[in-house]
Amino acid sequence: MKNNIIMKSALLFFIFFLILNVSLKAQTKPSLEGNIDNLPVHGYTLEINEEMVNKAGKNVMGMTINGSIPGPTLEFVEGEYAVIYVKNNMDVETSIHWHGILLPNFFDGVPYLTTPPIEPGKTLKYEFAIKQNGTYWYHSHTMLQEQSGVFGSIVIQPKKKTLNYDKELVLMLSDWTNEKPMDVLRFLKRGTEWYNIKKGTATPLNQVIARGAFGAQMDFWRQRMEGADIADIYYPAFLINGQQTMEYPDFKPGEKIRLRIIDGAASTAFWMTFGGETPWLVSADGLDVVPVKKNKTFIGVAETYDFIVTIPKNGKMEFRITAQDGSGTASAFLGEGKIIKAPEVPKPDKIAMMQKIAKMNMKMGAPALKYNPGKDEPFKMKEKWGMKMESMNGMDHSEMDQTPEDSKKEDIDHSKMEMSKDFTRNKEMDHAKINHPKMDMKMKSDSVSSNQMVTTKKDEGMQGMELFSEYNYDYLKSPEMTTYGKDVPVNEILLNLTGNMSRYIWSLNGIPLSETDKIKIKGNQVTRITLNNLTMMHHPMHLHGHFFRVINKNGEYSPLKHTVNVPPMQEITIEFYGNEYGDWFFHCHILYHMMGGMARVMSYDTSREPRLKEFPMSNLIQETNQFYTWGILDAASHMAGLNLVSSNIRNQFNLTAEYGWNENIETEMSYEYYLNDWFRVFGGANMENEVEDSMDELTTTATAGIRYFTPFMFNLDVRVDSKLRPQISLSRAITIFPRTVIFGKYEYQADFGWVNGLPQGDSFKKDVTWSAGIEYILSKNFSLLGSYDNRFGAGLGLSSKF
Repeated sequence: MKNNIIMKSALLFFIFFLILNVSLKAQTKPSLEGNIDNLPVHGYTLEINEEMVNKAGKNVMGMTINGSIPGPTLEFVEGEYAVIYVKNNMDVETSIHWHGILLPNFFDGVPYLTTPPIEPGKTLKYEFAIKQNGTYWYHSHTMLQEQSGVFGSIVIQPKKKTLNYDKELVLMLSDWTNEKPMDVLRFLKRGTEWYNIKKGTATPLNQVIARGAFGAQMDFWRQRMEGADIADIYYPAFLINGQQTMEYPDFKPGEKIRLRIIDGAASTAFWMTFGGETPWLVSADGLDVVPVKKNKTFIGVAETYDFIVTIPKNGKMEFRITAQDGSGTASAFLGEGKIIKAPEVPKPDKIAMMQKIAKMNMKMGAPALKYNPGKDEPFKMKEKWGMKMESMNGMDHSEMDQTPEDSKKEDIDHSKMEMSKDFTRNKEMDHAKINHPKMDMKMKSDSVSSNQMVTTKKDEGMQGMELFSEYNYDYLKSPEMTTYGKDVPVNEILLNLTGNMSRYIWSLNGIPLSETDKIKIKGNQVTRITLNNLTMMHHPMHLHGHFFRVINKNGEYSPLKHTVNVPPMQEITIEFYGNEYGDWFFHCHILYHMMGGMARVMSYDTSREPRLKEFPMSNLIQETNQFYTWGILDAASHMAGLNLVSSNIRNQFNLTAEYGWNENIETEMSYEYYLNDWFRVFGGANMENEVEDSMDELTTTATAGIRYFTPFMFNLDVRVDSKLRPQISLSRAITIFPRTVIFGKYEYQADFGWVNGLPQGDSFKKDVTWSAGIEYILSKNFSLLGSYDNRFGAGLGLSSKF
């Protein structure tokens, strides 16, 4: 009897191992085109149109999929074969990327990199095997079309249900602007504070001084930063399934609902909170995690989370999203009756953040644009910039803890967690059937990734960064081991996340996409990437076509994801096993950061797809290096002025003109080249009147020099003209009240007579020009001005930005 039991057990173990082995092998093979396994076909047709929509109180032109924003939910069952026709009814090209889906490279949907763009009036057929389950989404990967509405959800049911719930609901989160997205980006490129003023998140000097934070402000200015920024753009509305408020009254008391939540916003991360009982978080980025009770949860752009909630018996529960910077909310209500409110998330205190950051020995402002982009030195950059660990010794770390009490209470002991019987069909999960894409066949039960040496910041003496302690993934634990075998080769890569808010350039290792080569990766090895954020912004980094391990305190059970949010001044390590082919995009999923250059191409260094011969990859690269043009026109009682700028990453053209009603004029045209973030060389031509208050004699000279954006945020101009007259000027603007800016400029020119000579007895002649003024901002495009110029006198007027 005993021998029979042993033999049966051995046989069952062998069968289990065989099934698991076959299952994992199927997922570690490269994705192949065509329905080679004769899977059942599930088809959809999507039509993209431009049409008028109203999402935030104003009719504007948007982009719809099958007539709606968001587009329809595409539902599949694991093991089907998707055939999706996408028809472009617009007069501009478009594309669709299947976010988080494992599929053949050609159908990934990044135009010019993996897939042809869908040209106006054309239809493109996407097809791929569905070899996973979970919550995913799709969106345009052309320019900023996702912001205009080209996105929708994907739900893939498993072959066999493992979680017990009654119904499910997709909640697609998004942000909405009534402006044209490219105008938004153009406005960001000019370096304005208007969006922060509009949404009430600006920190003008009067508020800083009132809070005793002037020293902290000076530290930020010294490092060429206005303050602790959180989000870039003003949004009049945040949406859930396309509306600011959604009602779902059909859910009955006691029912268990699986909420499939997707952050499809263009640039907004949200805090999610729930009314009623604390929900169970059961899935992240489409893959099962060990269930954990969690209410207040941060969702980065492009991430997905599944929760199981129980409809209250005494009312309807609120699901609320709060924009990360506190600038707005949206809600969905499940059930009927009295509202059971979700906890409110307090608005971040940006001035307090500045004060705490200023106490750290932190060198901020790592360059987004290097003098020599061909010289990639990530480790030197990491050593030079960011927070120094030795600075944490002796600090009072208790005051750095920014984690609210409700969040602290949810610190979870994962060793004690198990699936609750009230929604789990089986207490012990069938691990052979859990879909963990990309896991290597060489996994061993006793293998330990060398990444386990990566500890939390607190363990490293970095307690000071508890300022951002809420933004971690320690609550996510994989139900099974995700480590790779010790004998698998590992390629380690360091990518510093870098940015310049003034010019709105974003990059990796100080190198934007347009100035770098592909990152070469190899098949059958692990690529381990350390993402070190040297900016004050969050960056949700997404890798196409792969899942990666996000190393957290759970070690061997670290979760698998396709998108990872990297908090300010923090680092996160990810790793993935290379089993694909072709080129795959890796980028920040804040669209405006991606378009600003924060992207790379991960390449298996295989030959380029012949079907892309007519679609050069340079078209994609140049999207991040376009010219943006803007201007300012001033009209006042004493003068008129014009300033035009057209700029891309390295090159800038300028036209300035000032005319005083007392017949004084000065105009200048110049071209400048940025050597790095702050230093540029320029040349041009200047024309001005030689005799004061007279237009009888105008003189044109050539000029050349340098321009430098100094610490403490002064604009310095040092030049010499064709008459060999040296000149220096310094200018600065400071926001002193929420809508009030003071500004000034001083210019000194010396003439030693080296060309035209000087009157007898004079060794040199000087020319001093200065001006000062105050601006009151009325709206995005208009301001009231009051100024004095020593050439033109004093006056009042109106300024227009365009």
